[in-house]
Amino acid sequence: MSDDNGSYDESYGGPESENYNSSYQFEDSLTLQDSLWDRVRDGFNMPDIDSTYTNKHEQWYASRPDYVSRMLERSKKYLYHIVVEVEKRGMPTEIALLPMIESGFNPKALSTSKASGIWQFIPSTGKDFGLKQNYWKDSRKDVTAATQAALNYLQKLYTMFGAWDLALAAYNAGEGTVARAIERNRQLGLPTDYQHLSLPDETRNYVPKLQAIKNIIFRPENYGLTLNEIPNKPYFTTVQAPNKIDAKLAAELAGISLEEFNALNPSFTRPVLITENSHQKLLLPTWAASNFTNNLSGYNRPLSNWHSYQPKRGERLGAIASQFGISIYELSATNNLKPNRNLIVRRPLLVPASVQSGLTRPIDVAAMAQLPIEIPVERESSSKSVSISHKVKQGDTLAKLAKRYGITSKQIMQQNHLKSKNLAVGQVLQFEKQEEKTSNTTSQSRGSKTSGKPSHKKTTASTKTRTSTSSAAHKKTTTTHSKKTKSTH
Repeated sequence: MSDDNGSYDESYGGPESENYNSSYQFEDSLTLQDSLWDRVRDGFNMPDIDSTYTNKHEQWYASRPDYVSRMLERSKKYLYHIVVEVEKRGMPTEIALLPMIESGFNPKALSTSKASGIWQFIPSTGKDFGLKQNYWKDSRKDVTAATQAALNYLQKLYTMFGAWDLALAAYNAGEGTVARAIERNRQLGLPTDYQHLSLPDETRNYVPKLQAIKNIIFRPENYGLTLNEIPNKPYFTTVQAPNKIDAKLAAELAGISLEEFNALNPSFTRPVLITENSHQKLLLPTWAASNFTNNLSGYNRPLSNWHSYQPKRGERLGAIASQFGISIYELSATNNLKPNRNLIVRRPLLVPASVQSGLTRPIDVAAMAQLPIEIPVERESSSKSVSISHKVKQGDTLAKLAKRYGITSKQIMQQNHLKSKNLAVGQVLQFEKQEEKTSNTTSQSRGSKTSGKPSHKKTTASTKTRTSTSSAAHKKTTTTHSKKTKSTH
């Protein structure tokens, strides 16, 4: 029996998860229902758990109809695919609802223990199950690959423990935690089923929470809720794309918004989608696939506007941004850096292609794939960056604010992406200015023990944070679950 050390049997998952290609042709006989919810209900096969924990979570969801609606709306893109994959394996369809309690079906959900994607894999477990994570891509967020990996893991756990509630507990807490709890009860002569085990608080709530979701899906009217209707047909399909193309252009060729494109392809971490292979696969809404293929075949301009730039010794981030006509915020976000004008970067950066010959070079995909996802930087010792937030009041102008804060009007406009000099009362401006450091300022080395950098190994206690994004304002609603287990996924 495997312990919480990330040592998994390769027969349950490996690199093939990364190359998974979905197909729905096999299941013609299973699409008789018009509603996907009917199909999900028909596949419920796990024994019900009636407990005070279940009641508590039912009440929590019932009292938050807006949250439930947003979660179900997000699930529209992914649930059909997951249900199909669950059915292929003969698993109960309750398993397809698991992302609701893991991430609220937010593919970009990230916990404080760095668990990511709708299935919330931590980095180490993701790698164990073939989910690549490098500078270009985080396959834990890849909906199809992560679904394969999660179902592989769950099948393995079911084989180990012989019951789905125990498999789910192990998915949450680690197989070693559950195995030890079973052994303790066995030695004490106590029952060894899920509800009798002494488990961490989050794990004791985990299966009842899924039961609460199951009950709501089965009879939403009992909780004063309405299910967003989901057709019983594929939402997305796979298309073949060139080995280098900007995400923004790919969305335009498909005739969809960049937001929609990113929701289906959240594993790409840069604005340019790039691979060492001759081509790559993208997910698009079924109706948009032909748009993309047809428009791509007639497109005769460059497919990417991004090149690689090697900063000169001592060159600051702000100077690089100005050189390429890009805001420091966009340059920072593109390269996972803090928007500090005085940061000195010694690694290649992604920058817009320059008209100046020799200034940039083609992207070395393999070399940049080896870069740390978070690029190490150095702070210029002679000055520091000060962040300023200003709420616009009556009578404020760019010129007055520039004079007040010792920054130019142009810098305020660039840092806030303003298209005109007009300001609105109540508008919040965020910008930075540089100040000389005082002589008694001490700097910490990047490897200092005082940095307090947390460990994210499986033996580390953590707190999982679920995030959900509203479709209108994109604000984040957070639900926090205490994670005291020795292994997270």
